[in-house]
Amino acid sequence: MSEIQTATAQLSLNEMQQYAANLFVGGKNSYEVTQALMERGLPEQESVLIVEQFEQQIADAKKSLAKKDMLYGALWCVGGLILTLADTGFIFWGAILFGGIQFFRGVSRLNS
Repeated sequence: MSEIQTATAQLSLNEMQQYAANLFVGGKNSYEVTQALMERGLPEQESVLIVEQFEQQIADAKKSLAKKDMLYGALWCVGGLILTLADTGFIFWGAILFGGIQFFRGVSRLNS
């Protein structure tokens, strides 16, 4: 394959990936995106591969967000507990409650 054909094929693949990303952002599910890519002339195997890559990226992003929620939730909750137990005369129930909710929201996201 010549350099021009390789560059053209790469450009076409990049266009298809961008098209798939736009469909996902637009609310289409994996099946619909795969079908749309095949309607545009991309072979089924490549269409499925592109969709699987996007699904993996989405799952990784969700997992990262869930871990951040857990970390920050734990920090707020523990910080509130430490300040409350330090006998400062205040009960930092807002930080404790907010941190607990955020932590368990992260746990829920991580397990789903």
